[in-house]
Amino acid sequence: MALADDLVTIFGLPAHPLLVHAVVVLLPLAAASAAALAVVPRWRQRYAWLLLGVTLVAVGSVPLAQWAGEQLYAKMAALGNPLIQRHADLGNDLLPFALGFGVVVVALLVSGRLADRERAAAADDPAVPKTWRRIAVVVAVLVVAAGAAATIQTVRIGHSGSTAVYDFVRTI
Repeated sequence: MALADDLVTIFGLPAHPLLVHAVVVLLPLAAASAAALAVVPRWRQRYAWLLLGVTLVAVGSVPLAQWAGEQLYAKMAALGNPLIQRHADLGNDLLPFALGFGVVVVALLVSGRLADRERAAAADDPAVPKTWRRIAVVVAVLVVAAGAAATIQTVRIGHSGSTAVYDFVRTI
């Protein structure tokens, strides 16, 4: 029962459980941060680059965790773990959630910047239309929704993986 044979490992441990922590921590952190910046527009100028960086790392860690998870899945399924299939199926669904969230975060930062410029121009000329300010509000709602969806999916995947591992360890 050599689990680590031909698996990508980090310090002798399968890479998937280690890489998945980047997703589990950073994706909800980015979602909560994006929601905060969506609700409090004045924070966008100060924290936009930080949010963008955390979001890019979080979204980028999803395919890495999936890649390492595919290797571990092959080993766990061969050892007779029936619950690992549900975890793998849920895990394959996370990338579209993460990518969608990443896209709306970028849209939030761009529309927020343009809305700020529009707001500054409206201070001098009240006839300036509120186009970007309205778009920024719609995008802010989308950011909160996409962040919540990505976080919920991350929790569902993590719970199914924990259940699969616990069931497997309990039967040994």
